[in-house]
Amino acid sequence: MIEVNNLSKYFEDLRQGRVYALKDVTFDVQPGEIYGLLGPNGAGKTTCLRILSTVLRPSEGQAIVAGFDVAEHPAEVRQNIGFMSGNTGVYDRMTAWEMVEYFGRLYGLPEDLLQHRLHEIFETLQMNEFRDILCSKMSTGMKQKVSIARTIIHDPPVLIFDEPTSGLDVLVARALLDVIESLRSQGKSIILSTHIMREVEKLCDRVAIIHKGHILAKGTIKELEQQYGQSDLEELFFSLISLHDQETSAKV
Repeated sequence: MIEVNNLSKYFEDLRQGRVYALKDVTFDVQPGEIYGLLGPNGAGKTTCLRILSTVLRPSEGQAIVAGFDVAEHPAEVRQNIGFMSGNTGVYDRMTAWEMVEYFGRLYGLPEDLLQHRLHEIFETLQMNEFRDILCSKMSTGMKQKVSIARTIIHDPPVLIFDEPTSGLDVLVARALLDVIESLRSQGKSIILSTHIMREVEKLCDRVAIIHKGHILAKGTIKELEQQYGQSDLEELFFSLISLHDQETSAKV
């Protein structure tokens, strides 16, 4: 459902010349799978996801989402994905229902299908208690549910979550992760970008560790631990990051 082949994104800098935010990244995500992009801040995770969601154009390489090339068919890609980040805003002057309904109409859902989806999602996410509350009056947890609802209103086959639990308390974060897990059971192809190890261990079927635009390792957590002789994901993560930094410094 998602195929990324030798994907790169670079920017031209007057002093440094060509600077790569992403370099030769390759991975795939299958239906019914949660694929984790694990890396520190500035690793290139968000750049990759922005390319997949057609916000940025790739400099080199190719990305196919739901059968469509992100550079050649961006409108079709956008129709088949849902994107949510930890800093996704909501419109203060809209109610929860109005907000999600508005996005459903942006996606062109027929009115009868839209109303069915609204009732279904608000029931599933337990949002009926605050459906008529203005977003400006909502708690953080309520706003996150609205963000999830608008992400999935058009029932896309591909879902992208970029640091979705950033800034959330433990209870709200746990509820959000439970929703993501349930979406996997519906056969969605899901990318979860995070730097939180326990989220990766709880949810991800496979993972790619990314740092400074490069994928350092990828596979199941068990495969990576066996390959690198580590029994702890966090230790594996830090050892790969440290080794990469040492090798990079040695080349300078």
